[in-house]
Amino acid sequence: MVVSVLEEMRIRSLGVIDDAVVELSPGFTAVTGETGAGKTMVVTSLGLLLGGRADAALVRIGAKNAVVEGRIAVPGDAAAAVRAEEAGAELDDGALLISRTVSAEGRSRAHLGGRSVPVGMLAELADELVAVHGQTDQQGLLKLNRQRQALDRYAGDAVAGPLAKYAEAYRRLRAVARELEEITTRARERAQEADLLRYGLDEIAAVEPRAGEDVELAEEAERLGHAEALASAATVAHAALAGNPEDPEGLDGATLVAGAQRALDAVRSHDPALAALAERIGEVGILLRDVAGELAGYADDLDADPLRLAAVEERRAALTALTRKYGEDIAAVLSWAEQSAARLTELDGDDERIGELTAERDALRAELGGLAQALTDARTEAAERFAAAVTAELASLAMPHARVSFAIRQTEDPEGVEIGGRTVAYGPAGADEVELLLAPHPGAPPRPIAKGASGGELSRVMLAVEVVFAGTDPVPTYLFDEVDAGVGGKAAVEIGRRLARLAKSAQVVVVTHLPQVAAFADRQLLVEKTNDGSVTRSGVKVLEGEERVRELSRMLAGQEDSETARAHAEELLEAARADR
Repeated sequence: MVVSVLEEMRIRSLGVIDDAVVELSPGFTAVTGETGAGKTMVVTSLGLLLGGRADAALVRIGAKNAVVEGRIAVPGDAAAAVRAEEAGAELDDGALLISRTVSAEGRSRAHLGGRSVPVGMLAELADELVAVHGQTDQQGLLKLNRQRQALDRYAGDAVAGPLAKYAEAYRRLRAVARELEEITTRARERAQEADLLRYGLDEIAAVEPRAGEDVELAEEAERLGHAEALASAATVAHAALAGNPEDPEGLDGATLVAGAQRALDAVRSHDPALAALAERIGEVGILLRDVAGELAGYADDLDADPLRLAAVEERRAALTALTRKYGEDIAAVLSWAEQSAARLTELDGDDERIGELTAERDALRAELGGLAQALTDARTEAAERFAAAVTAELASLAMPHARVSFAIRQTEDPEGVEIGGRTVAYGPAGADEVELLLAPHPGAPPRPIAKGASGGELSRVMLAVEVVFAGTDPVPTYLFDEVDAGVGGKAAVEIGRRLARLAKSAQVVVVTHLPQVAAFADRQLLVEKTNDGSVTRSGVKVLEGEERVRELSRMLAGQEDSETARAHAEELLEAARADR
């Protein structure tokens, strides 16, 4: 049962396409047309919708931008729908609307369910919605890491579980190795840093500064430097408030205030307001006596000792020497000392830390070796099943004697991990090098598919791999761009038949030039240019009845009206219908 369906795409100003609508349906849809008519723009458009790289060269000459819009029916509980709603997108009557705009300057914008989103969001949804396969994907299958990824994908949880544990141990080992390398390779720099810190701490310890001491000494130095002026001012102020013993007749503040209070005390009982003022004058008198007493004590206690001033300035100079090197004030100097002491403890513990890290590294390597062995075992078991399944599919694709197998091997490396008594190289995905081998006929030795498969055979291997995936890890929609390249005759018929079977459980869209493949399609779309070389809205149409026979005749013989070609086309359609 198909859970998601690509229903429609509208393409504007993309390559040779001016403005066209591609209407799709469940099952098997074949896209055909003359060479250069723009068939591959269907693949390009879908690639843009699914977060592919934008290129200004795709924009039609004279247009400001190219726009691709797609409508994909998605059940509300599907993973893609849930992820889209998390991003703020909304479903439109059970469908997810996606659009991508590419400007002539190469800038790109993406919208999902009416919401502007990063292009990366479309790429996230791609894995859940559509599998796109073209000639570049076949070339990708030739890379060893892609072959390993394909095997891991097929194996499912049997490899995913050990691989997750391996990846975590690998990350820890890398972190430990980096720290160990930093400590050992920077030993000289760290020793120099420790010497500088130790010197600075010794210098501060010799002075023994106290928090706030610099501020206190600055105030004391200011006071001692002006001791005579301060004592004189205090004496004069005391005399003005409390009188001068040497001048008993002189007037002072305390005497005047006392006189004022006596004058009011004589009549205060006659008016409460005046009584209140008398009280306040009394308070002034008390305050004057207190201040006068403190002034007298201040003058008596003021230390004008020049030796003390010299000692203060000497201490300040010692503190200033520290603030020039270690902080703007003594508080900053003490903070530096605290941080430096902690850093020095860390640096002095390098030897102990090196021992700890070395032991941890060795333990992690041993653990990683065991996990890598578990990965190898799981991959070996899955490889046998995967190879058997792909071989069986190739028999259905006119390669009955072909045999697919996997070579799983490791490379010796004295710095690696130990597996089965051997020390081998390892990486983030384990220690295995996985290579897909093909023996195209009996007696032929298994060879890497890059060397042992022709273009047509490689296309069929790719299709067989995808069909096997469809049975274990299905994707709602498959889009193949000329996966039948380099094949013909009976092999082409078998490819068409296998695509039709795949379409029973998924939506399949195939861009093809082979009539044998197109005949098996449930629906055939024709892409054709107008006289000015562009594809317009009417340039992508569904072929039915006589129109489909004419197109298949053209694909067979290049002549739509050839009776022989027409008879052959009708025969192909009839055979395909009977097979389905």
